[in-house]
Amino acid sequence: MTASRLLSTSLTAGSQPLVVAGEGMWLTLDDGRRVIDGTNTAAPLGHSHPEIVEAVRTAASAPALNEGMRWGPRESAAEALLDTAFAGEDWAGAVRFFISAGEANDVILALAQALTGRQALATRERAYHGGVGYARELTIQPHWHGGVSYRERVMAAPRLADVVELPAPRGARIVGAEPDRDADVAALDAAAPGLARAAAALIDYSQGGVYHQPWYQDRLAAIARDAGALWIADETVSGFGRMGHRFQFQAGESRPDVVTMGKGLAAGGAPAGAAVLSKELVERLEDGGWQSYSSYRAHPIQVAATEAHVRVSARERLAERAAGFDGLMAREMKRLAEAHPGVARIDGRGLHWTIEVHGPDWREWEGRDPDPLASRIAARILEAGVLVATSGEQTSLFIAPPLIVEEEELKKILEAVDHGLALADEARERDAA
Repeated sequence: MTASRLLSTSLTAGSQPLVVAGEGMWLTLDDGRRVIDGTNTAAPLGHSHPEIVEAVRTAASAPALNEGMRWGPRESAAEALLDTAFAGEDWAGAVRFFISAGEANDVILALAQALTGRQALATRERAYHGGVGYARELTIQPHWHGGVSYRERVMAAPRLADVVELPAPRGARIVGAEPDRDADVAALDAAAPGLARAAAALIDYSQGGVYHQPWYQDRLAAIARDAGALWIADETVSGFGRMGHRFQFQAGESRPDVVTMGKGLAAGGAPAGAAVLSKELVERLEDGGWQSYSSYRAHPIQVAATEAHVRVSARERLAERAAGFDGLMAREMKRLAEAHPGVARIDGRGLHWTIEVHGPDWREWEGRDPDPLASRIAARILEAGVLVATSGEQTSLFIAPPLIVEEEELKKILEAVDHGLALADEARERDAA
């Protein structure tokens, strides 16, 4: 077999199938098999959704426009995002489009530094915010070090930012320690001096399998505000209904200075990112020039697909749909935990769940193992007709199907996961021997 001339990423550890087509919840592989897409936060409407396809097809005939040129559909997409996706969020002021969530996070963090005159940046442990610039600096997962991992050694890129690492929320919903409000609040209060020198605190709602209760967000927001730091909600994964709210910050009482998003923003129709800034921040920028520019931000195809996604998501009430599956998923996850001693922790919300099996502590991951346990479990799950992802983590599986999933398809996903977790049980038994 000829070696591929396309460089891959360690995100795809292990042997990966070749996808040749996709429609709805299903992917077709090169060997003719049709499998359910069980983890795809970039495709909330599934594959080849007709309204996304039509939006992209129409926008492909648009003129080539850089970010600085005025273009009516850009204004229309921004209005749709604010009036529909952010309906009722009166604090939201304006939108800026980016090429990815990583770029959005990078640029917004630099803006926070400029506005506050501070250099340090804060996030929680085990966070992931992207692979570029400041977004990579605030990715607190050792295997995403930006360099190269070999079996014998790791050549990590040097860290360039002053990062304040905040304690992650404690506990898990299904398996693991119980959530503890007092402990979370006390831990954040103890970390407050670090935020006093930070320009911004950037938090997400699911990365590394870490989910949190509203009290965590609200306490962090209060500390950041008291310290004069901006707080930014990274809704790259959780946005547009994935976890039962249109945006997960809405589970709390506090509201961010900025919301960043990407992945599913354009429903897979184009690479896309965006930031929604508060009215207060927009006012601070009114008399100045925000010195950040890129040729392909707000590309006609990107904004067309984004507006189509916003329209479909609202019409189909996909946030409510994800919330409606929460009880079923919680019950089934509890059943999996009881059936498999190899499972160490399970947490999740709506249609985003993390199953963590016993193995090395995440702080020790460096990407040296080309075929870790989680990847082998994913391969076993694929044998049962479902594609799930590990995001490069050694012991974690992520279940996050397109939001159009039907109950019968969810049950097939969970049956396949049940099949795959037998490998975790075998590994646990070997370790105990």
